[in-house]
Amino acid sequence: MSDHSLPLLVLGAGGHAKVLIEIFQLNQQKVIGIITPDLHIEDIFEGLNIIGDDTAIDKYDPTKILLINGLGAIPGNRQRWNLSDVMRKKGFKFDNVIHPNSIIAKDVILAEGVQLMAGSIIQPGCKIGQDSIINTGVKIDHDSSIGFKCHIAPGVTLSGGVHIGNNVHIGTGVQVIQGIQVGDHSVIASGTTVYKDVPSGVMVRQNAKIVMEKIKG
Repeated sequence: MSDHSLPLLVLGAGGHAKVLIEIFQLNQQKVIGIITPDLHIEDIFEGLNIIGDDTAIDKYDPTKILLINGLGAIPGNRQRWNLSDVMRKKGFKFDNVIHPNSIIAKDVILAEGVQLMAGSIIQPGCKIGQDSIINTGVKIDHDSSIGFKCHIAPGVTLSGGVHIGNNVHIGTGVQVIQGIQVGDHSVIASGTTVYKDVPSGVMVRQNAKIVMEKIKG
């Protein structure tokens, strides 16, 4: 178990990190600073000091801090997941990030490194796997499970009893009906409605006709 009272060190300084830092400020959590190769030492990002590049982590005792993975997750880019693997091999642990406006049933199980963004709702009987992102406004209904290293993008709705495998990307606004299973390493494109099981390692797209009409007035 991680000691959630430990100070935090953020890895990365992009858009995803910006959202996380806002959550830390709302939760009044202590953040030491940011490690990133993209900015210079002593630069400021969202009010926090840049400590150095990835080599700067070596001066910290893994038992005295918790890490936050500030890299975003997009299909085909494993930088976020690889970073977590490297840091765990060094002995570090990752804290969970939970926005104060998220709603989480009392029996929900969150693995290490899970990140829950603003407006997310997770109902009873759900499990979220290690390092997964549950992004803004996601709704996960009862008895559903999310594997490890998944990104559930903003506005997704998972009905009851949905089971998502490992390394899955569920795009913005996707709706998954009850009881569906999505296999490992699959990608569901934004706006898709999933009404049958998805095997491992596939991309699912929903074709839709786009109609453009001139605005009257």
